[in-house]
Amino acid sequence: MNSLLVARGVTKSYPMAGGRLEILKGIDLTIEKGEAISIVGSSGAGKSTLLHILGTLDRPTLGKVLHRGIDLTKMTDEEVASHRNATMGFVFQFHHLLAEFSALENVAMPLRIGGDAPIVALARAEEQLIQMGLKDRLHHRPSELSGGEQQRVAIARSIVRKPEILFADEPTGNLDTQNAARIQDLLFELQKSMGLTLVVVTHDTAFAARFPRALRMRDGQWA
Repeated sequence: MNSLLVARGVTKSYPMAGGRLEILKGIDLTIEKGEAISIVGSSGAGKSTLLHILGTLDRPTLGKVLHRGIDLTKMTDEEVASHRNATMGFVFQFHHLLAEFSALENVAMPLRIGGDAPIVALARAEEQLIQMGLKDRLHHRPSELSGGEQQRVAIARSIVRKPEILFADEPTGNLDTQNAARIQDLLFELQKSMGLTLVVVTHDTAFAARFPRALRMRDGQWA
């Protein structure tokens, strides 16, 4: 197997009165291409912070993150943003769709940021939404969509550039049981059909147990 993403000695801390607040305490992790991994732990365990550092949304205080051998922590902010947009996708508990734009425009956004012409971006976004079963929701704004539909739009946006890695932070935490099950199944289907490397943070132990590799965090380190 090829090591796709490697974290070495990842530490995250913040200054506070009388010392420092340690969120992550020297995390090591190797993720292989095509793996599906879940990370569970109680609130405050550090799992979301780790996910954000792995996905370059945040930087570690100490340690490094390598993607295909490239040290992401040594990149400038602009280089990191470009690399992230080209190779990584993100899904969050709250969909973070832009309220003033339609589903189609929201999904086209990463393509436009990546330099695609408007007509190309919209065509690819439409294709992705149709694959998600949202053919009749292309021109609806987020407020006109159900919670499950909003999350499917968010997932379409996260994969429209065909990333290598899909990070998901509590992707079903804000959904009812039925929609949560559908989103869980959808993530596994996409992981297989697209050959994605899938890394999911969740409180749902039943969801976590479906992953071939399930990791647990406690107090900023592996449990």
